[in-house]
Amino acid sequence: MTMQIADSGSLTSPDAKARAHALAARDNLRTEPRAVRIVIIALAMLFLSVFVVLPLVVVFAQALSKGIFAYFAALSDPEALSAIKLTLVVAAISVGLNLVFGLVAAWAIAKFDFPGKTFLITLIDLPFSVSPVISGLVFVLLFGAQGYFGGWLRDHDIQILFAVPGIALATTFVTFPFVARALIPLMQEQGTQEEEAAISLGASGLQTFFRVTLPNIKWGVLYGVLLCNARAMGEFGAVSVVSGHIRGETNTMPLLVEILYNEYQFVAAFAIASLLAMLALITLIAKTILERHLDEGQDVNDH
Repeated sequence: MTMQIADSGSLTSPDAKARAHALAARDNLRTEPRAVRIVIIALAMLFLSVFVVLPLVVVFAQALSKGIFAYFAALSDPEALSAIKLTLVVAAISVGLNLVFGLVAAWAIAKFDFPGKTFLITLIDLPFSVSPVISGLVFVLLFGAQGYFGGWLRDHDIQILFAVPGIALATTFVTFPFVARALIPLMQEQGTQEEEAAISLGASGLQTFFRVTLPNIKWGVLYGVLLCNARAMGEFGAVSVVSGHIRGETNTMPLLVEILYNEYQFVAAFAIASLLAMLALITLIAKTILERHLDEGQDVNDH
């Protein structure tokens, strides 16, 4: 009798009810007619093929249309090498700055309550709602010849616009939400118990961060850095406004693709575009791996 009561109680526990509900929902999804499921899957695959797979195939086909030697000759052109180098430098600067900002912002928002917290979160999301072209124009208004700081910069012989600093600033602005947005929900979910325990045992703030907080968010940090780097290398609008399009000096890879395409140098244009496409594929693979690690970490925390 005791065993029967225990069994009936286990069947009515919240976990058992949740599992039963999930199984019922899954079974309901399978009750759709086979023809309907086939049509839905076919439409999804057709959409992905037309808008994702086909453009990638066309990019690589056009890049290799005149042979592998023409492809590598286009990539080894001094102008192409300059664009690749500038893209890597700007990406490294913007990712480094956004990594520091993202860690600080996520730490402050997730671990502390302070006046203006909601406003800070809104500011972090600002680049998502502002056109990149508008972002570039803001820096023109600030640092251009007729801008607020233009006269002072000219008097001190400091070049911001149409140079690497302006490109780095514009890229940093449009990419700074990525690291912070990847870390804020993760750190909020983890709470403050471990940090409070470390501090109660005598650890300093930096020791707590590097030995407790950072190991717990390492996959989130890599995830945010990955997305930030991909956006930085592919940014066009804001960089186009502040770069000046000086060939061999201030053209990043996306800008060079546009210039070469407008000049009917299709092989060179698609060769550079293929590098960006390979970056997108690598980012997709790395993103999938990091999301798996993040899910595993959340499952461990739940248990």
